[in-house]
Amino acid sequence: MEVEMREWIKVGSSFVAAAAIAACSESSQTNGAGTAATNGASGWQHPRTEWGDPDLQGMWPIINLISTPFQRPVDEQGNPIYGDRELLTDEEYAAAQHRLQARDERYREEIESNKMGMGHWAEASHNNEAARLTSLLVEPKDGRFPELTPRGKELASKMSSSWTGTKFDEPTDFDTWDRCITRGLPPSMFPFNYNNGIQIHQAPGYVIVRLEMIHEARVIPVDGRGPLDPAIKQWMGESRGRWEGNTLVVETTNFNGLTGMTNVGIPGSPRGDTPTTTNMKIVERFTRTDADTIQYEMFVDDPEVLTQPWKARYPMQRDDSYRFFEYACHEDNTAVRNYIVTSRYERAQEAKKQ
Repeated sequence: MEVEMREWIKVGSSFVAAAAIAACSESSQTNGAGTAATNGASGWQHPRTEWGDPDLQGMWPIINLISTPFQRPVDEQGNPIYGDRELLTDEEYAAAQHRLQARDERYREEIESNKMGMGHWAEASHNNEAARLTSLLVEPKDGRFPELTPRGKELASKMSSSWTGTKFDEPTDFDTWDRCITRGLPPSMFPFNYNNGIQIHQAPGYVIVRLEMIHEARVIPVDGRGPLDPAIKQWMGESRGRWEGNTLVVETTNFNGLTGMTNVGIPGSPRGDTPTTTNMKIVERFTRTDADTIQYEMFVDDPEVLTQPWKARYPMQRDDSYRFFEYACHEDNTAVRNYIVTSRYERAQEAKKQ
């Protein structure tokens, strides 16, 4: 299950990740052969790799986003509390900061008192600083996840996971995260209570986005090669990258349609299952704005299940002191079996009463 240890799943081109990562040593995270255009506001110069690409390398954990909801909260009438605003006011930010610090302190006290609870799973926030965002979603303008199409609702009704299911008979009654296969895209690029590490490596012709959760490595060619044959479908899709100035633009297609578009484990995400299809297309943009910040943006379109596309945006903060923990999960984990055995037993007991 998502709360158990998971193994490194090698998906598609991720088999070449080890070789590509080995080609870029830890020392390559510093400035290489030259620099790109100067940021006029600060005088900061964008570093470049030894082979001339904009340098995005480093550890960029997104635990700083743990207090930011995926979509904007609503009031009792269903209206987004913050309207179309993307940023919190000073007063709202102070309140968010207070809630985040109280959360971290509560978890620390739990650990110090030898109690077993969420404090032993959740990570402390990044430097105890909340983000100023009202939500990760910025489009639609109200920051709310789009309505599903009739086809999307039909597919959603057939989905199940340990979060939402009520009847478990087969391993396929669990989602791919439960079964340690993949968290999938888009969910892999959004925060959770733990395992929020994202590390970027580069080698000539490649950018590698290494994920702590499930220990996947997204290997993104940036050498101009053509797209993969549409007949080949993958759990995380197939990515192709290109440079637009200092921005890395990544287009991902060839999804197999077997993963969720969101997951209730993402704070503030839709409650329920949201499907994907093989027609989903994701466009990401990684723009380094200073030595310690990457502005990340994701645009998602799947017209078969979404009434309109959506876009998320957030800052990634560099922290090279962050370290990945082991994630030794396996698909035949005992929690899946225990869910099935318990579910069958409970239903059998209910049948005896009738």
